[in-house]
Amino acid sequence: MMLVRALWADLLKIRGKGIWFLIFLGPLGLIAMQSLNYGFRYDYMMRRYATDPWGGLAENVMMFVPIAIYLGMTLVCSLIAGVEHQTSAWKQLLALPISRKAVYGAKLLLAAALLAVSCLLLSAATAVLGLLLGFGTAPPFGMLLRMSFAPYAGALPVLALALWLSVTMRNQSLPVTIGVAAALISPFAPQLGEWFPLSWPLFSFAGALQAAMIAAGIGLGAAIGLLGLAHFHRKDVDEG
Repeated sequence: MMLVRALWADLLKIRGKGIWFLIFLGPLGLIAMQSLNYGFRYDYMMRRYATDPWGGLAENVMMFVPIAIYLGMTLVCSLIAGVEHQTSAWKQLLALPISRKAVYGAKLLLAAALLAVSCLLLSAATAVLGLLLGFGTAPPFGMLLRMSFAPYAGALPVLALALWLSVTMRNQSLPVTIGVAAALISPFAPQLGEWFPLSWPLFSFAGALQAAMIAAGIGLGAAIGLLGLAHFHRKDVDEG
């Protein structure tokens, strides 16, 4: 119950902070890119993926999903933590009759839920784009959902780390720098092997170890989340 109250309070706090705009901007931006891609090269793209147009569209969207996920996680976590940092409200918040575990857990759940909404929107928008492009068959919703949520699961360690750093540091330069670096490295990460963590979003959707990559992302994400919770539970938050 305490966690639910903390989560509801955080939902109210993010109103007017631009977070919801960011949640919609990411997936719609990716779809806009593919709209232009298919618009300028429609005949070529339809010939190239004639046997599997939905798979071709998912492949083209997927190229940019890891970058978008890492940037989205970084910015969402920074904005959620920034609500307290900007008003120096941590001491007042932690003085309330609510456990630190509930405070931290609510912020982690909120960040995860917001990114999940963004992933769901990406799947739906991809389905709409395919229909508008005249693919002629029903959208393969299972594949489209996997295109969004499998990379999300593989990227959960970055979400947990981003929230940990964003909450415990008033200066957001380090968390944002790490997140941007992860996004920039992600297109090249697969060259470092399937077990390099930044390559997990891609290999969670494509490759021979998809289930293992998803499990690794969830497992490491949970471990980092627990470490962040333990650290937050015993450390004073930096307010100055």
